[in-house]
Amino acid sequence: MKRSQVLKLSFFSSILILTAACSNNESAQKESKLDPVASAEELPESFEEPVSISLIKHISGDILFKEGETIQDNVHTKWVKDTFNIDLDYLWTTSGPDDTFDTKLQLSMSANEELPSIISLRSNITQDLIDSGRVVEVGEIFDKYASSAWKEAMEADPHAWDPYTREEGRFAIPILDYEMNGDTVLFIRQDWLDKLGLEGPETMEDIESIMDEFVNEDPSGTGEKTYGLAAGFANSYNTWMSTTDWVFGAYGAMPDQWNLTEDGTLENGSIQPEVKEGLQTLKEWMEKGYIHPESGLWDEVKASELFTSGRAGIIAGPHWMPDWPLAELLNNVDGAEYKAYEIPVGPNGEAGRSTGITSQNGAVMINESATEEEIQAFFVYQNYLFENFANPVEGNEFEYGFAEGYDYYLDEEDVKYKDDEIPGGRIDPVKYTITFDGARIPSLYINTLAEFARGQEPETPFEKKVYLQYPEAAWEGARIVVDGADKQVASMFTGAPTPTMLSRQDTLDTMLSESFSKMIYGEQSIDEFENIVDKWKSSGGDDITTEVNEWYKTIQESE
Repeated sequence: MKRSQVLKLSFFSSILILTAACSNNESAQKESKLDPVASAEELPESFEEPVSISLIKHISGDILFKEGETIQDNVHTKWVKDTFNIDLDYLWTTSGPDDTFDTKLQLSMSANEELPSIISLRSNITQDLIDSGRVVEVGEIFDKYASSAWKEAMEADPHAWDPYTREEGRFAIPILDYEMNGDTVLFIRQDWLDKLGLEGPETMEDIESIMDEFVNEDPSGTGEKTYGLAAGFANSYNTWMSTTDWVFGAYGAMPDQWNLTEDGTLENGSIQPEVKEGLQTLKEWMEKGYIHPESGLWDEVKASELFTSGRAGIIAGPHWMPDWPLAELLNNVDGAEYKAYEIPVGPNGEAGRSTGITSQNGAVMINESATEEEIQAFFVYQNYLFENFANPVEGNEFEYGFAEGYDYYLDEEDVKYKDDEIPGGRIDPVKYTITFDGARIPSLYINTLAEFARGQEPETPFEKKVYLQYPEAAWEGARIVVDGADKQVASMFTGAPTPTMLSRQDTLDTMLSESFSKMIYGEQSIDEFENIVDKWKSSGGDDITTEVNEWYKTIQESE
């Protein structure tokens, strides 16, 4: 698995765990009050008797509530009750650092405590749960109970099941996300470019010239120290925001993932010779003051604050960053402007951005002790969202958003989506949903935004919503990644951790990350790169490479 993907999941680990209310001294196999049905069409629209589903959730910093509401009692919990007669009962929640929930769940598993009946999460713990033998094969259940709308969306992402598939079947239902949702574009302070009389970059040489002026020519006009690039690589060089994947891509490299070679095998991107050139470039940028000296200690969000506070001129990340966190720049700095740009080409005409071959972003598992009520309740809920929320029609309850006064506001003339247009500010109750984002059709969103950048007017409710919700810079960012699909470097390994990964991956990752960091900070010669690679290979890396390619061969044979 691509290391930056694991970290991305960790950051957004808003993990929800569902189970019928029960005490730990109850028997593992609970009695069901409902009999199985033959298909999704035979599932009830709502339940005659209340079905109680308990949940656990990490309240991350982007989950907000109206005054008087909590995760236990809010517009979403009331909608679920009114629509399906399902009660959502949160057993406990966590907040603070994003790994807090993972730690608590791991401790619970280590103590062999009773697991919830239905587990919906974004975390690498998914693989631990599958391998524990405490969750059931879900492929047949999905085939029977998922609606046609959900199945159609899943079929559009043929690799979505890969991470959760074993010889015995499929053990977790992928949570679909929008495709190309993490592909990198550059966001550059346009007001700084204009002030200094500079054009947007096309090459790495252009980037360095721009950063040099951003650092040395006081573009902010305040005399305050400014930096060329806001980057955070404490977690990964190829990560989900404030990323440097494009720096390595300019030299034909892509670290922190498994890449497809010309001979049809997979190789670890971090140990390829071209990575050395990317490290050398970051070292030079550190020496010249183009990047902040604490970039190696910063995570993705902390690094973004350098840009949103007005102290850096460039940041790299997904097209959606104008919605968050870049909107903070406009609040913090009067007159600030930024624009989306394509990633630059390197000295040999190469350019590359990391992308996933699957858009799945999380998974749902079913405990072996789950009752039929709990299983049906989840599918009734999620089927409804795919049928009504993912791409609503006119007149639908979700035509404008999830809930009026929360993620949208209707005045006498129009619908409003921006934070300053909604009384009390914009709050997104979709983040309260069991699968984190309601329901998403992979190809729908990115192409819609790209068409807006080309001048197309919105027609459907979904198009009208995202047209008003996302800034034009996000449209342009989407167009850039769609039109620049030839620059994608796919992260090809999507399987479960291999045996040697389980025993050696953390050690090997630490070996590379610590050495690379020392090289960038001038504490270790970059000429040591080859020696580090040899040590990685002999310490288990070669065994992992063999195992990864054995997995890839089985995937190829099954297609």
